[in-house]
Amino acid sequence: MTVFILLACLGGVLVGLSRQLNGRLSISTTPLIASFWNHAIGFAALTCLGLFVGGLLPAGAAEAPWYAYLGGPIGVIFVAAGSWVIARIGAVNSALLIIGGQMVTGVVLDYARDVPASFWANATGIVLIVGGMMVSRGRRKAGGSQ
Repeated sequence: MTVFILLACLGGVLVGLSRQLNGRLSISTTPLIASFWNHAIGFAALTCLGLFVGGLLPAGAAEAPWYAYLGGPIGVIFVAAGSWVIARIGAVNSALLIIGGQMVTGVVLDYARDVPASFWANATGIVLIVGGMMVSRGRRKAGGSQ
């Protein structure tokens, strides 16, 4: 179990590093160029890994429904938007925005799919997320830095 926890932490660090690099690259160039290089390097690295480890094209990939491949275009938009946002509001605020958005979207999707859940637990979670973001924003304004 410890190995998986360490892998999750490493993944989080690498995602944060990637966002920082994309944000810096987007300041020097444009968010679309930053997104292009992010995807080009990721594609090359994952292709090499897939060829080395095996299973580059898993069985049944051709039979997947068309919407299973929407992750690519959505990822391009997400990375480009993230590069643009990081340059304007900073890495910590963009991370809070992304995490908050994922949590709230998860709750909305659970309700849309009629997944059994506690309304009060979900409502409390959303209030805590929004409250934490407001407290973080208030502290920056009080400190004089934005």
